[in-house]
Amino acid sequence: MNCPGTPDTQPGSHPVSSSGIGGSRSGPVGPEQALAELYDGNRRFAVGVPIRPHQDIDRRVALADGQQPFAVIVGCSDSRLAAEIIFDRGLGDLFVVRTAGHTVGPEVLGSVEYAVTVLGAPLVVVLGHDSCGAVQAARTADATGAPASGHLRAVVDGVLPSVRRAGARGVTEIDQIVDIHIEQTVEAVLGRSEAVAAAVAGGRCAVVGMSYRLTAGEVHTVTAVGLAAPTTPPAAPETRPSAGTA
Repeated sequence: MNCPGTPDTQPGSHPVSSSGIGGSRSGPVGPEQALAELYDGNRRFAVGVPIRPHQDIDRRVALADGQQPFAVIVGCSDSRLAAEIIFDRGLGDLFVVRTAGHTVGPEVLGSVEYAVTVLGAPLVVVLGHDSCGAVQAARTADATGAPASGHLRAVVDGVLPSVRRAGARGVTEIDQIVDIHIEQTVEAVLGRSEAVAAAVAGGRCAVVGMSYRLTAGEVHTVTAVGLAAPTTPPAAPETRPSAGTA
């Protein structure tokens, strides 16, 4: 038996190779497969046995002439939410766009459209997290009526509709508000980008909202549009592998 950290010992996952998903794709990869790959990587990260694929010199050189990322991550800029780390991926795998509170403006939408229509990415993930500072700031601004200062106001204003939607539903718990904001960001991507909406309608792409738990290191699906298969991942392992296992 190999030591923990080698591909054939990862709980609930399949081996990742440089020729597999996220490598040199010879054809389109489906949204369901892309989502499964993200969940596999996140499980490895969460239990402490990442394999860190696609981070060597050969991979770097192979990507010099082009890229074919298998997922777009529209994530919060929070320093604890580094997508390649929490999904255990490497160079060329993920096309990452990050703003505070995963707010969506023209530049973000243009970046997503480029990844979907030019690079052929079959999956867009809106990635939020618990205890989000941008959501907390928007909730405070809504409660006090005091606008944020400087350019921070654009971030707060981008989150305020989600805070108010939560209020209309009677939701007051911060992490439930975060989930509502993730849902609203998914709606914004689909509602404001004709290109992404067309890709989803044509079965070439899906848009999934995920929330990350800072302490547990785990993601879960909040909402999904365009998937043909269930979004619930296989159960995570019950125990963490011992570092001394042979």
